[in-house]
Amino acid sequence: MLLCFAIVYLVWGSTYLATAIGVRATTPFLFGAFRFLSGGVLLFIVARSLGSYRQPATRAQWLIEWRQLLIVGFCAVLISNGCNGWGLQYVPSNQAALLNATVAFWITLFGMFGARAHSPSVRGWIGLAIGLVGTALILLPRATPGAAPESPYGPLIPELVILFGCMGWSLGTVLQREASVGFDLLSFTALQQIIGGLMLLALGLALDEPAQWQWSPSAVGAIAYMIVMSSCIAYTAYAWLSQNATPSQIGTYALVNPAVATLLGWYVLDEDLVAAQWFGMIIILTGVMLVNWPRSQVATPDA
Repeated sequence: MLLCFAIVYLVWGSTYLATAIGVRATTPFLFGAFRFLSGGVLLFIVARSLGSYRQPATRAQWLIEWRQLLIVGFCAVLISNGCNGWGLQYVPSNQAALLNATVAFWITLFGMFGARAHSPSVRGWIGLAIGLVGTALILLPRATPGAAPESPYGPLIPELVILFGCMGWSLGTVLQREASVGFDLLSFTALQQIIGGLMLLALGLALDEPAQWQWSPSAVGAIAYMIVMSSCIAYTAYAWLSQNATPSQIGTYALVNPAVATLLGWYVLDEDLVAAQWFGMIIILTGVMLVNWPRSQVATPDA
C-alpha cells in the first residue's frame, strides 16, 4: 500500500505542470482524449499480456459492469479531467493544485455514504484540516499575477470549473470503491479511461478543437509523460487504493501533490521557496500521518 501511495503522491504531484504545458500548447479536451485513449489501450494490452484479464461471467454482470464503467468514466475522466484541463488554460498550476487539495474533503464527505460508508475519526478530520492549512502556506506565496493567460470569463469562473472537476473526481473515486469489479483491476481501470477518453474526444470534436491543435516538442513530451506515468502507472495504483484504502486515506494525495508540485518548480524551474512553504510541507506530512494513523483497537476480554 505504501508503494501505491508513493507513486500517486509523486507522479500526480508532477502532472499539474505537464497538463498546463499540454493544454496551453494544444487544446484541453483533445489533449485529455489523446492521453486517456492511448493510456487506456496500452493498459488493456498489458492486462491481457500479463494473463490477469478477467471479465463478468453472466449477461446481468456485464450490464452492471458497463453501467459502472460509464458512470465512473463520466465522473472521474470527463468531468474531472475535462474541467481541470479547461481551467488550467487560465489558472496557474499552483492555484489549480490548491483547488485540487479539496479532493481530500470531497472524498471523505462522499465516502460517508453508500454500502461501504466510512466515517473518519476525529483525528482523521484534524489531520485533513491541518493538511489544508499546510497547502495554503505552500501555495499562497506563489499566486502571482501573469502566471497564466488571462481568462475572458474572469478569474473566478475557471477556478469554479476546476473545483467542480474535483467534485467529479471524488465522486468517481467513491463510486469505484463501491463497484463490484467483475473485470480485473487493470482492465476495469483501462476501460474506464477508454470510455472517458471517448467522451472527451466527442466533446473536443463538437467544439472543433482539431482546427486549433498544434504539435510542438512540449506538447509531445507532456502527452507522453501523462500517458505512461499518469494514465498507466499512477492511475492503476490509485485504482488499487480506491479498493483497499479508506476514503480519508485516499484523499491525502490531494494534500501531498501541491507540496510535490512546489518542490519540482523550485528544483526544475528555479522557483524560490520561502520559509512558509517549507513549513507548509512539514504541516502537510503531519496531517497525512494523522489521517493514515491506524485507529486504536479496544481489547475485549476472552469469553
